[in-house]
Parts: sequence; structure tokens; C-alpha cells
Amino acid sequence: MNLADIDLNLLVAFDILLREKNVSRAAAQLNITQPAMSSNLKRLRKLLNDPVLVRTSEGMQPTERARKLAPKLRKILLDLTDALQKVDSFDPQASQRLFRIMASDYAASTLLPSLLNQLNELAPGITLDIMTPSDVDFVDVENGKIDMAINHFEKLPQSFHQKVLWQDSFSCITHCDTPLTSPLTLENYLKAQHVWVSKTGFGVGVGMNPKDVQKLGWVDEALAKIGHKRKIKLFTRNYQVAMQLAHDDRLLATLPSKAANIHASHPNYRVQNPPFSIPDIELKMIWSPLIHHEPSHIWLRQQVIEAAKLV
Repeated sequence: MNLADIDLNLLVAFDILLREKNVSRAAAQLNITQPAMSSNLKRLRKLLNDPVLVRTSEGMQPTERARKLAPKLRKILLDLTDALQKVDSFDPQASQRLFRIMASDYAASTLLPSLLNQLNELAPGITLDIMTPSDVDFVDVENGKIDMAINHFEKLPQSFHQKVLWQDSFSCITHCDTPLTSPLTLENYLKAQHVWVSKTGFGVGVGMNPKDVQKLGWVDEALAKIGHKRKIKLFTRNYQVAMQLAHDDRLLATLPSKAANIHASHPNYRVQNPPFSIPDIELKMIWSPLIHHEPSHIWLRQQVIEAAKLV
């Protein structure tokens, strides 16, 4: 095979076809017609002497050779895109740029006030579009459709850049009149009714089952290790909702401390240390290698890092 005979656009088409596994969706990604993408697939099959995609009972699926080739080709395209990006200067005071950031409501409620204060002073024309974990997925980050994601992540693709913004402990928050929480002993903690809250990673959440401790997360795993289980009255994926329910419905919410401390000075809230050990969590900022060297993005990442120091 002569590399001079290979059309780079054909390799881009291969990459998208393997990720979409659908000619119509791949065509839409490249903004070309379906017949044009079908022609690309035909040329790929001739170039590789391989079907590339075959129809199965589960839809179009890549062949063994295509699966092995896909990650290698993806890395080549990412490296090439990175190398050819034009480096322009960035003037934050004059910029009218829109940045899209995926942030859990824990990250948004704790980090964004500090970040916005900085942007109002240093870059008043910049706008932020804050998206939730259910709005995006890893592919959106990888393709640079959003500028960064800020959350607690269990697993990340190796290609992503990442930065730990902080580590956070846990605190318990209740209404000051909630029974069984003064003092908050382990015995009283187990007698109380709890609101569960957690949202990590990406994607639409799934229904929770109080019996499935492994899926309940940090707090319940820590309790299980000492042979206990809490009484969960309500499940939510929103930290602000959890804090409101702790206040209005006299439930007990166990939250990352930086979130709980938002209401620490409120006279109707009581914030206390949990009566057992819970491992700290990490809040991370992640972004695509495609925009790693882009000057405005470098500037924004530094602002996020500086804002995190103030929380």
C-alpha cells in the first residue's frame, strides 16, 4: 500500500464510521450526503480489502480488523489535529467567547461563584454555558464539543487530560430541629431517615435500589465496611435538592463538605462530621487533547484552577 495514494479524508470517514456504526449518522457528522458516505465505505473496503462494517442482528458492527485498526487510527488523527492547530494570541478582556462546561451541581454550586467573580473582572465579555452530566458523554468531550467537564470520575479514557481541583471530605447536614442528630452518634445516624444524593461521570442516570450497596456509592460503601446500613427515604441526583429536603423534611443528608458548608452559617441548618470514616473524593477537570494547546482554553483552565483554590 502506497501512503501517497491514501486520501486523509477517507481515514476521517473510517474513524467516524467505526464510532457511529451507521452510515447516515456518520454522514451527518461529516456534513455530507448518505450516498457520499456510502461511497467512502466502498472505497475503504477496497483499500483495506476488508468489509469494515457488516450487518448483524444488532445492527452494523465492525470487523475484527477494523476494531484493531480503529484505536491506532484515532490516535494518529488526534495527534495530527493537535499538530496542525493554529496558535493565536488570546485577549481575555476583549474576548466574546462562549465556553461550554459540563459540571455536576456539586461542582457548579461550589466552584462557579469564585470562577464567575474572576471572569467578571478579567474577561467581562466571556459567557459560560453550564451543562449537566446527563447532557453530554465522553465522546462530546473527546471531540471538543464541550470545553471541559468538572465532576468526580471513576474511570476516564487514557487520551483525556485531567487536573485534580481539590479533595473533599464529607459532612452531615440537617435542620437544627431534626430528631436524633444532637449529638450525631453512629447509633443516631442509623436511626435517622436519609436522603441519598450522588451523580458522577456522564450519561443519564439509572434507577437506584437500596439493596445494591455497590451502586449506592461512597457513604453506603463506607457504612457496609463496618457492618451497617442506613435508612434511605429518598434518592436524588441533585445536591441542592438534597440540602433543601434535609431542611424541609427533616431528613439527614451526607454530602461532600464544600457543598454542605454553603449553608453552614444558616441558623436553621446544622452541619456536623459523620460518626464514621468516609474516604475523601476528588473533583477533577478533564478536557480533550484536541484543545489542549488552544490559548483561550489554556487561559480558562488556569482560571478554574485559581478559582478552586478559593473554595
